[in-house]
Amino acid sequence: MKNNNTGERIAVLTSHFTRSTPMASEKEAALAATPPDSDSPTIFDKIIKKEIPSTVVYEDDKFQWKFFIHTRTRAACLFLYFLESRLFLHVNMPTVQKIFKCVLAFRDIQPQGPTHILVIPKVRDGLTGLSKAEERHIDILGRLLYTAKLVAKQEGLDDGYRVVINDGPKGCQSVYHIHVHVIGGRQMNWPPG
Repeated sequence: MKNNNTGERIAVLTSHFTRSTPMASEKEAALAATPPDSDSPTIFDKIIKKEIPSTVVYEDDKFQWKFFIHTRTRAACLFLYFLESRLFLHVNMPTVQKIFKCVLAFRDIQPQGPTHILVIPKVRDGLTGLSKAEERHIDILGRLLYTAKLVAKQEGLDDGYRVVINDGPKGCQSVYHIHVHVIGGRQMNWPPG
């Protein structure tokens, strides 16, 4: 059911992503957010396009590539070598465009620990939340988690960290563009929430 008070939803979401106004709680922001009806842009899309400033800590779209013919299937494939992570990928041609611009990681402006990084896919491809994942999203979901590990190492979180994916209103998801939280630098408690 949609909340018809658009102005109130916008105010809560805006306060969630700007430093100058009092910060709404995660729960308030999640309850005010509504899942998009389409591929309408989110605040993360604006961060990706550099329309909204962010403190980027990782971006993995630097790669080398070459085409080859797969010896068993004879399919045209692309071999990608990601420079930062030294990850080798062998993919069939239909998935190539989804891999070219993969992930972005930046600091959360409402950190829940000394270190709080958000890792997002640069291309949403219908993946607004984990509950919307389909088999075609397996590669990007794995890439998000692997990037979370790389970012944690880069941030010096050697003693441990927490990885969180909020999904839906009751999971406190406030932006409907799948994202992974990497939180560390302090002792986490259990149970969460």
